[in-house]
Amino acid sequence: MIDDLIKANEYVISKIKENDKTILEMEKYAKEHNVPIVTKEVAEYLKFMIKSNKSKNILEVGTAIGYSGSVMLQGSEDVTITTLEIDEDRYNEARVNFEKMGYSLRVNQILGDALVEIPKLEDTFDFIFIDAAKGKYMDFYKDSYKLLKKDGIIFIDNIMFRGYLYNEYPKRFRTIVRKLNEFIEYLHENEDFVLLPFGDGIGLVYKR
Repeated sequence: MIDDLIKANEYVISKIKENDKTILEMEKYAKEHNVPIVTKEVAEYLKFMIKSNKSKNILEVGTAIGYSGSVMLQGSEDVTITTLEIDEDRYNEARVNFEKMGYSLRVNQILGDALVEIPKLEDTFDFIFIDAAKGKYMDFYKDSYKLLKKDGIIFIDNIMFRGYLYNEYPKRFRTIVRKLNEFIEYLHENEDFVLLPFGDGIGLVYKR
């Protein structure tokens, strides 16, 4: 069964055709420098979600090098993104990549701790993407949910944290695993939530 799932995933990835030079450069850079970015199948799903949800104003918690932000901007020419990043080097790398993609005018980059910066935001958003420090997911979620419009969606990536939620994990990750399990339980009990087992686990929340 596991072998079948692996083969199915490999098949899906083999069918994804990406021709954008900057996107391919970012994928290569991320692999060479161990920068966590969304997997290729998650990237495709993100673009599909942006198109089908007809998103206009997106909040991204965790810019990294601008890969996921660029993927979402690929989804629609009408999309603008406010994106938060705590690491200055990553912030600057993302700025260069957004410029290469021709997206600078559609991106509001903010350098700082999301838990400090989110409460300062005055905009509301119809789509929120969370992919940052896993131990703070609950806090990111509760702060950003306040800014989510009715019928909006929150897309939470890497919610299964390298498979550690259902496999053995190093002791140093015990607290993060516990917090993520508590977060998933909270979402199941309190929100319109679905957990999808592809990529590194995706959580989707719909706000009625």
